[in-house]
Formats: sequence, structure tokens, C-alpha cells
Amino acid sequence: MTLLQRGLTRRQFGAALASLTTAVATTARSEAALPAIDTHAHVFHRALELAPGRRYSPDYDAPLSLYLEQLDRNGITNGVLVQPSFLGTDNSYLVDCLNRTNGRLRGIAVVDPGVSADELRALDRGGIVGIRLNLVGQPLPDLALAEWKGLLANVKSMGWQLEIQRNAADLAVLVPQLLDHGITIVLDHYALPDPRLGVTDRGFQSVLKLGATRNVWVKISAPYRNGPAGERFAKEAYPLLRSAYGLDRLLWGSDWPHTQFEATQTYAKNRQFLDTLIVDERDRAQVLASPLRLFRF
Repeated sequence: MTLLQRGLTRRQFGAALASLTTAVATTARSEAALPAIDTHAHVFHRALELAPGRRYSPDYDAPLSLYLEQLDRNGITNGVLVQPSFLGTDNSYLVDCLNRTNGRLRGIAVVDPGVSADELRALDRGGIVGIRLNLVGQPLPDLALAEWKGLLANVKSMGWQLEIQRNAADLAVLVPQLLDHGITIVLDHYALPDPRLGVTDRGFQSVLKLGATRNVWVKISAPYRNGPAGERFAKEAYPLLRSAYGLDRLLWGSDWPHTQFEATQTYAKNRQFLDTLIVDERDRAQVLASPLRLFRF
């Protein structure tokens, strides 16, 4: 039954149609205004001093200007720069890049466990919102040591996050210990299960249970870091992660410039993969916008 058939006058019908059109337009503007945040990228250039004992040394530059170009080309409003492990604990270039973007970007630093509270506060003023532990190939930290207790207490008091890159089996043991300190945790790259086992990895299954804490986030980023079948794994893992964590605890990251995978990966390719991973447009928009408060945008 049409509005006219219901007894509305043409003027009433026109007013109703105008109201509906306005509501649709308002919703469209609201959705378009949502931020789209890339939560994982790196910037660097070859003149920077590299850390001793590094596992990788880049032979090219990934400057801030080029990263911002990737954001603009792919409709991304904000980004998060993560200190590369090969730059060690010298976060000066990272902070300089943040200061040049007028709040468009935030940063995740790498620090020594014995870093002072004053140094952390200086990083905070520079746009840093957390620290990263890249523990791939490294021994697990002894959280009972005084320096670790002090660091975790400072991270908590500042409201920062602790981002971890480590295989799922070890995360299943380490993350509960960190949660006991009241720390907000972010897990890199689908939590890195054993590539041979994928979603059946017991460590990954344990990581799924951490979603109930509501204090852990997972980055659905860099599926290629989960072995040759990484994209297939990601498509199997996503519905499990969504069920366990909810859309508001999943974070998308480009992993630009895809260190060690530069030959096969591009920013656009990883952004487009997100469309195939999260088909529903509203769900995808929510994942892209969910980092807003976590990263203090």
C-alpha cells in the first residue's frame, strides 16, 4: 500500500518523502565520516642507525611521505606507526614523523625494560600510545624482574597498550600474566599460530578464549606472515576471532611496507583483501573505526 493509498495528501506524502531522504542522507554522511584507521605500518630510511643483533636490514627507504600517500590513495584517514625492530629503542625518527602529521598518526615505541617514567612521558607527549614487544626469535621476558614490574606499572598508569608479536602457543602463556598487571594487550598478525596447524593450533584456540577478558585486541593484519596459505588461514580465523572478540576488538593493519615480503605485497592489495575478508560493509567500517579510542585519536 502506498502512502497516497493510506489517505495521505500529496503535501503530506512529499513531506514524508523529504524526511526519509534526509534520514538516508544523514546516515550516509555519518557512515562516510567514520574514521578508517590503519593500525600497523613502519617508516624508516637507510641513513638511520640500525640496532645490533637485528634479524633484518632494509635496503630501501620507506619515508613518511610515501606512507601518507598510501593512506590517501586507499581512503584511510589515520595511521599507527610501529617502531621497526631493526631500529631498536631509538624512537626519535618515529616521534619526529608523528609530530609532522598534526595528530593524523599515532605511534607504538620500542623501549628498554629499564626506561624511566620521564622518558615514557616524553614519548607520550610525542604521540606514542604504547610499547611493542617483538619477541619473535627472542627469549620470553621474566616479568618477575623489578625492571619489568616497573615498566608494566608505568604502562598501566599512562593508559598505554602493550603490543606483542609472538607465536600463539607462547601468547597463551604470556598474555594471562600480563593481564594480571592490568595491561591492555594487542596481539599482532592474527596471533601467529603454527602455520602447519592454522586455526586448529592449541595456542590459537587458547588465544580465542582471551577475548572474554575484553582487554585484548587482535590485529587482522599481514596474513602472509602466517605461512604460504596465510590468506586461507585468515578467512578461517576471522569468523572465530569475530565470535570470540567482537568487531570492536579487531584491528586492521596494512603492515606497510611489508618488510621481507615487498616482492609480493602492496598497500592496495592488503586493503583489498580486507574487503574479501569482511564482506559486510558496515562490519568492515566498524573494524576500521574501532581503534579510535584505543589509539587516542
